[in-house]
Amino acid sequence: MAHDHAHIDPESGDRRVSISIWANGLLTVAQIVGGILSGSLALIADALHNFSDMASLVIAFAARKIARRPADARMTFGYGRIEIVAALINYTTLILIGFYLIYEGGMRMIDPPEVQGWTVVILGGVALVVDTLTAVLTYSMQKGSANIRALFLHNLSDALASVAVIIGGSLILLYDMRWVDPAITIGIALYILYLAFTEIGGPIRTLMLGSPPDIDNEAVVEAMRRVDGVAEVHHVHLWQMQEHEAALDCHVVLTADGWRQIEKIKTAIKDRLKDDFSIGHSSLEFEHEDRAHENADLYGHGKPEEDEKNHVNQDTG
Repeated sequence: MAHDHAHIDPESGDRRVSISIWANGLLTVAQIVGGILSGSLALIADALHNFSDMASLVIAFAARKIARRPADARMTFGYGRIEIVAALINYTTLILIGFYLIYEGGMRMIDPPEVQGWTVVILGGVALVVDTLTAVLTYSMQKGSANIRALFLHNLSDALASVAVIIGGSLILLYDMRWVDPAITIGIALYILYLAFTEIGGPIRTLMLGSPPDIDNEAVVEAMRRVDGVAEVHHVHLWQMQEHEAALDCHVVLTADGWRQIEKIKTAIKDRLKDDFSIGHSSLEFEHEDRAHENADLYGHGKPEEDEKNHVNQDTG
């Protein structure tokens, strides 16, 4: 069944993402300068991490803009799926960053580098403020968008990383425990990978034209079968045109009586799909029960040669 989603004014949402882009850009510059002045490779590495965050924000921002374009001759379904593509890119980036951090953490556990604790703590605090700000700005938006949710999780993981960096820097200052920094890094990386692998399935399913996870396929089929005049349903395709817009096309086999009132039955089916399942886009192909496809699959179209053979048999029968 359909779920309610939080709606943010597009212009307000764009402003939030834009602020986040500028904040992360300034943070990246600050960390690179701080890393060069302090001789800290860790800060420069974290600056590159924040640069990837800024890139993710730019991708998300561009995707939001493109998604609002109306359908045209090139993209007859519209541009809404660009946000799903952006989410997949951002989750993939998270996974790559997670594995990279595990590698770097492992190398530094073997040979912990000399780190200037105060520089790490101060810039870690600045990073925490920026990452928290970005997460707060995108929190209410991420509930209704896979694109923004990927972005939110990206920044949430960064905020947690900043906390760990501050703790690590403090322990280095107090006890010279340099091994704490890479150990915390590995723990954060494992958390990042958990988040990414947990969430990436949704965008992949949508891009693979999988059926919407919040809709019961069998219930949809049964609802159509229960309409008066409908004998059977087959060749059902149920997918998401965009993140919150489900679509369906199928073949509907009508009884002899139903065949004489196609328009009435079509309206009844479409109303039921819309009211009960929030499926606003449906394409229905009608068949008379005396000339229906034989042994048709409920889902998909089966083998093309079998369909062709069925049509030939019907035409010559």
